[in-house]
Amino acid sequence: MLDLTNDTTHRRGFLGRLAAGAAAFGLGGLAAPSAAVATPRSATSGAAGNPEFEAWLNKITGKHKMIYDVPEPNDGFAFWWARVFLNTTNETYGTTDADNTVVIVLRHSGIPFAMENTMWSKYRFGEAFKITDGATKGPAVRHPLLHLKPGEVPIPGIGADELLAKGVLIGVCNIALTFNSMRLAKDMGMQADAIKKEWVANLLPGVVVVPSGVIAVNRAQEKGCAYCFAG
Repeated sequence: MLDLTNDTTHRRGFLGRLAAGAAAFGLGGLAAPSAAVATPRSATSGAAGNPEFEAWLNKITGKHKMIYDVPEPNDGFAFWWARVFLNTTNETYGTTDADNTVVIVLRHSGIPFAMENTMWSKYRFGEAFKITDGATKGPAVRHPLLHLKPGEVPIPGIGADELLAKGVLIGVCNIALTFNSMRLAKDMGMQADAIKKEWVANLLPGVVVVPSGVIAVNRAQEKGCAYCFAG
């Protein structure tokens, strides 16, 4: 015979532990699953969501649309592929960069590419995220695809700043910023909140913090982007 009382008790215990763990990581949206279940559907249907995030998504209007999903650094290939997609689409279909939309979502361990050089040197991103400097073969101490000099790379226009200037949309995962700032805080004897605040203050101009990388990947595809795994 099924013991419903015992099953309910175990379930409540599991949800309590889940809520406590989420609260410890500062993820308030996960801290009350039972309350979320109890919310009437009419209270959430048609919700506008995060206005900044929605405005960012509404820029996905191109004739040809691609999203690059970047959970790992992968030598920054997402930026190379973004430029190659735009170049070859323009050459093949007679379009311009402005006619098309490229989205790059930096999540998990791909988040350093969202930040300025000062963060790379201060927080030793090369070591922390296993990103190698192509010239020295050691851990990168600066953003490898930022402020590139003419002739430095074989394909012009692949720099993160150059792509942003051409209308490429770059989003960085808020959850990854939170968890990685906690990880580095422990290693460096610093406060996680202070690290995350500094990271957000030093994002490349035009980069947007999205609620999570996975929701950005999902919503970009709902806006018509084809998906490319780039990490």
